[in-house]
Amino acid sequence: MSRFVLRRLLIAVPTLIGVTIVVFITIKIIPGDPIASLAGIGSTAATRAALTHRLGLDQPWPVQYFDWLKSILTGDFGMSISRQSPVRPLVLSALWNTLILAFAGGVVAFVGGTVLGAWSALRRRHVDGKIAGGASVVAVAAPQYSVALLLLVVLAVNNPIFPSGGMYDSGGGGGFPALLDHLVLPAIAVGLAPMGVVARIFRSSLLDVMDQEFVTSLRSRGLGRSAVLRHAFHNTLPSLFTVAGLQIGFLLGGAIFVEILFTWPGLGQLIFQAISSRDYPMIEACSLVLAVAFVLLNVVIDTGHALVDPRVRR
Repeated sequence: MSRFVLRRLLIAVPTLIGVTIVVFITIKIIPGDPIASLAGIGSTAATRAALTHRLGLDQPWPVQYFDWLKSILTGDFGMSISRQSPVRPLVLSALWNTLILAFAGGVVAFVGGTVLGAWSALRRRHVDGKIAGGASVVAVAAPQYSVALLLLVVLAVNNPIFPSGGMYDSGGGGGFPALLDHLVLPAIAVGLAPMGVVARIFRSSLLDVMDQEFVTSLRSRGLGRSAVLRHAFHNTLPSLFTVAGLQIGFLLGGAIFVEILFTWPGLGQLIFQAISSRDYPMIEACSLVLAVAFVLLNVVIDTGHALVDPRVRR
């Protein structure tokens, strides 16, 4: 098992290198002038030239890339242009908040999707099973941003059941109960579409397993329905891990859009503010951290997959 994990980590290295190249080139080709933002309005050409030289922006792109790569490997993400403070603590704090939201959305997606998929599979000839199947289709098709807006209007503005934004009560109080209260609506908005995907795939996988010969054999031995379902569920775990790896990116990306609407203090808010102020070091750091988080979480998912399915380890 340790060899499998080591192999997955080694495979992740070129992926991460490719991510750094894409992030660096993207920042270079987007419109805007970071020197103008740093030097301020009315700065002279000599001031801008000196600042360009000090930041190394007059060097060729390959030189700039390797200098930037060396900096991030040592933990130096640079200084924020708009906030005039080190980028790393701001990004790491926002990353933690985004992971909290993505984890909550993942619970909604995988718990809700498993229940919905199992219900629609086991009750497929009944009205409630057909309703569960239709609900999963609606969940997949519903635009995430529209769902978030609908939840906000119905359950926070017109009927103030849940808070409309933020992470804690005003002034940062309330502790864990306040966090849960503020987490409900954005977690549903983030997890609804992945929940539909998980439900559809789990339904298909469960129906396929239930039609296999070993299930018939278990029933012929006199095993009860719950015991048969337990064995069938174990055989659907590989497909669940596969869809989990595919949905991680959607959860992280969806969390960014939902954060803006619910003013959740995560990477989405940070990227939005950085783009508005042309804060390129912040944009680079946020994009890179998100990509690294996605790759590492997929390594964790692959490891879990290998634990439940020995064929993957081979």
